[in-house]
Amino acid sequence: MTPREASQAPLEFGGPLGVTAMLLLLPATMFHLLLAARSGPARLLGPPAYLPGLEELWSPWVLLLLFIWLGLQVALYLLPARKVAEGLELKDKSRLRYPINGNHIYDFFLGRELNPRLGSFDFKYFCELRPGLIGWVVINLALLMQEAELRGSPSLAMCLVNGFQLLYVGDALWYEESVLTTMDIIHDGFGFMLAFGDLAWVPFTYSLQAQFLLYHPQPLGLPMALLICFIKAIGYYIFRGANSQKNTFRKNPSDPSVAGLETIPTATGRQLLVSGWWGMVRHPNYLGDLIMALAWSLPCGVSHLLPYFYLLYFTALLVHREARDEQQCLRKYGRAWQEYCKRVPYRILPYVY
Repeated sequence: MTPREASQAPLEFGGPLGVTAMLLLLPATMFHLLLAARSGPARLLGPPAYLPGLEELWSPWVLLLLFIWLGLQVALYLLPARKVAEGLELKDKSRLRYPINGNHIYDFFLGRELNPRLGSFDFKYFCELRPGLIGWVVINLALLMQEAELRGSPSLAMCLVNGFQLLYVGDALWYEESVLTTMDIIHDGFGFMLAFGDLAWVPFTYSLQAQFLLYHPQPLGLPMALLICFIKAIGYYIFRGANSQKNTFRKNPSDPSVAGLETIPTATGRQLLVSGWWGMVRHPNYLGDLIMALAWSLPCGVSHLLPYFYLLYFTALLVHREARDEQQCLRKYGRAWQEYCKRVPYRILPYVY
């Protein structure tokens, strides 16, 4: 992409005005959720029950702990005994180009640098999976231990939330190489959106169910718990099956597990899967993701909307992301993508959307 083409590309997220609003609203929303989870009313909508003083928002020991945590993750990332995987080839053959002009707020939000590196240390790839995602699990476990101290033992609801989300994070780390094919790595720069999202939004808002349960314990019987586990299993089965099929096909289309799947040829030389999971809907992995999100909200009961914030937010995020993905695929594959959309008319939920 030439600098002129890049400068004429359509702006995403509402352009400069939209990203300015998100720069202000995302941190404010995160703080609101944290305050609401520990308040008595636990209202998702409406002002928080109280506002903490400055002395509650600042602690040198917490800052030191944060730096120790990030340092530990950096050390683990730089360990020599690890697999090295190659990402997808960029359009410009890995030689990045940037427009001369631009909007500073928009560039700050999305990031102008696609893969900022210091030697072999890739900042975006590091932040995508490690400090925030693993931190999410650590926060969950701390909340579980605090509940055990307060009530003698962790509740069944808290155990389910911890187990479900631990499986989700463990899956992401086990299949770490697959992140190299995601939109975050291939398309998005490393700006405020990914940095804040990875390091703050993920660990503190994705742990909202566990935070809610600590301050608002919910009774959960064994039959309902088994039903929730069944819903989680269905979501994970779809999520893992779709992602594994896609990754296997991208690595080796001749693999016996995917060799018999029907495809559509494209002008780029790549093939579009039109059967299997990807013949059911265009984004079956998103469907599995949403079903799992529902499963780890249900242990919190139905008396409050707050624990379902993640499900509502994630639905909006995935609908927006699939729209961005569809536009990119249309530009990249042209008529082949139009043919795929005719063959697979539903985007995420069969017969609905």
